Amino acid sequence: MGLASLTGPAFAREPKPVAVRELHVVTSGGFTAAFEALAKKYERDTGVHIVTEHGPSMGDTPQAIPNRLARHEDADVVILARSGLDKLAQAGTVTSGTVTDLGLSKIAVAVKAGAPAPDISTPDAVRATLVNAKSVAWSDSASGVYIQSVMLDKLGIADQVRPKGRMIPATPVGRIVAQGEAEIGFQQLSELKPVQGIRIVGLLPDSLQKVTPFSAGVVAYSPHQAEAKALIAYLSSPKAYPIIRDSGLEPASQKAKP
Repeated sequence: MGLASLTGPAFAREPKPVAVRELHVVTSGGFTAAFEALAKKYERDTGVHIVTEHGPSMGDTPQAIPNRLARHEDADVVILARSGLDKLAQAGTVTSGTVTDLGLSKIAVAVKAGAPAPDISTPDAVRATLVNAKSVAWSDSASGVYIQSVMLDKLGIADQVRPKGRMIPATPVGRIVAQGEAEIGFQQLSELKPVQGIRIVGLLPDSLQKVTPFSAGVVAYSPHQAEAKALIAYLSSPKAYPIIRDSGLEPASQKAKP
């Protein structure tokens, strides 16, 4: 057989591999449980493969979502606390007009499994619980920043509690509590629910509560703008509401204006 026959039409007609349709999503802890379940449904319904990475909404760790995007890691959609997403949109890192609220998150309190549940029923009870605790942990993301910089001052116990408090970067606060490294921990309910070895005492009282919207946006450098928008539309649709509720969040009732 001559060389010409190897380069002829029959050889040229060999089928080329079909590109895999996939989207890269980076989500912060508050929406992780909901997204994992929703991504599986979306993959089944559309055939689009979802590659998921995780990172805090803010902070100095390499895993933090703003730092990931600054390195131009593969990312088509990001999901994080709205305050952090707004900064990314203002900087042009997230495509204008794509910011969409998905779920509303509240802060809960946890202790190690088997430990007595402290009283957090009123602001006075929370104050006493924090003053009496030997060690306290909160995250380095939206909920922890609020606790450290706002709530402790509001309760008038910042000087007493901050020295025995730890701001936990990247690692779930529940895991620190489960390992006995902190007597009491504060984090978004949706981030505490998946952790084994802890007892979730309940939500902070309404007067101390901070509701954090977790929102999605399309990464400006993504080559899949239309596909990313379609995923966000699914995540914010009524189809997603039951899964969002099961994760410990309340579905956001309104999308953000462009």
